[in-house]
Parts: sequence; structure tokens; C-alpha cells
Amino acid sequence: MVAETADIDDKGSAVDQVVDALRRLMRERNLGLGDALPSEADLASMFNASRNTVREAIRILKAYGVVESRQKVGAVITDRRQQALMELFSFAIDISAENFLDIQGFRRLIEINLSDLLFETVDEAGIATLNSINDQMKSARELAKAAELDFRFHAALVGFAGNQTLSQVYGILQPLLQRLMEAGKRSREAVDSAYNDHRDIIGALEQRDRIAYAYHMNRHLQAGLHFIAPKAV
Repeated sequence: MVAETADIDDKGSAVDQVVDALRRLMRERNLGLGDALPSEADLASMFNASRNTVREAIRILKAYGVVESRQKVGAVITDRRQQALMELFSFAIDISAENFLDIQGFRRLIEINLSDLLFETVDEAGIATLNSINDQMKSARELAKAAELDFRFHAALVGFAGNQTLSQVYGILQPLLQRLMEAGKRSREAVDSAYNDHRDIIGALEQRDRIAYAYHMNRHLQAGLHFIAPKAV
């Protein structure tokens, strides 16, 4: 019984050492968000530790929101701490007309001014992706799912601009923006309206029409206010 307890303590100490070694590795290699860690086998060899110890250390980093597992890639550096904080904040904030206009004003500054970049970068495959997301949104049975797909549509637009900082900002803001979109999609009418707005935005992108893009994006970002419940206004 004593040996069993000592074995657990030793394992815990070894795991802590590997956690510290992983943190040093990230600093020394200047690894950032989205970068993959070496494989478990490579880390075990690098740190002279067992694969089970390495696996437990990575599990601890996952619990702290520092890394996440991705298929065919392995452990990837992330930062769920900011997103967890934003999730908490998104549920605390009151979706009022004033807050809606503030948030949409921020989005308007970003998404409308991306037009020149998007005209250069969005190709046929990008247009097909936007149409696919939009079609999925229209056919979504649950309004919450439609709101999630609405966010994916706009996140894809930001992603096509090729600015990683903006993409990261939208990723951090996802809980807040998605809750806002849910507030504006409390009816099938709201989903259909967003679908038609998205189609107009896609059409403007295809035509490389800056004025039409700004007009339709501005109208779309303003339209959700109409669908927010009266008590929230």
C-alpha cells in the first residue's frame, strides 16, 4: 500500500517536471497559437520520460487551456483561457439595443473595410465555401445552429482577408458575437433575412463591387436589431 502511494507521488513529480519542460520548449522554440508540439514519442525521448508521463503532462496543459488535440496533427498550442473568460462575459452582458449597436459598429469597422483585401483574395473556392455555409444556415433546424453558422460565415470572410490577428480576435469574440446572433435569430424570418443578406454580400464579392459590398454588409449588420425581442430593446 505504501509502495503504491509512493509510486503515485513519483509519477506526479515526473509529470510536473515534463509540464515545466514543455513550457520551456514553447518559449525556446518561440511556439505560438496554432503551432504543433512534437509527437509524444519525440517528447518522451527528448525529456527522457515515459510516454504515459508525457501524455499526462499534455492532459494537464489541456485542462489549463494551453493546448488542444487535433486529428492528424496532435497537440496544438491554443489559448482557451481568453475564450472561457469571453464565454462568461457573453452570458453576463445584457443584449440591449445599445449594446447591439456598439458591437455591430465594431464589426462594421472591420468587415466593411475588408473589401479591398477580399476582392484580391477570395476566389471561386472561397465563394463556394461562403455559399455552402449560407445554405447550411438556411436549412438549420435549430435557431442556435443557424446563429453558429452565421458566425462561421463572417469568420470565414475575416479569414479570407489573411490577417491572423483579426481572425484571432474574432475567435476570442465568438461567444459574444454568437450570442448576439442568437438574440437576432429568434424566428425563421430572421434566418431567411440573414440568408438573403449573405447572398447579396457574396454577389458583391463576385462582382468586386465595393459600393454594393459596403451597402449590403452595413444593411445586414443593422438588420438584426429588428429581430431582438422588444424587452431587450
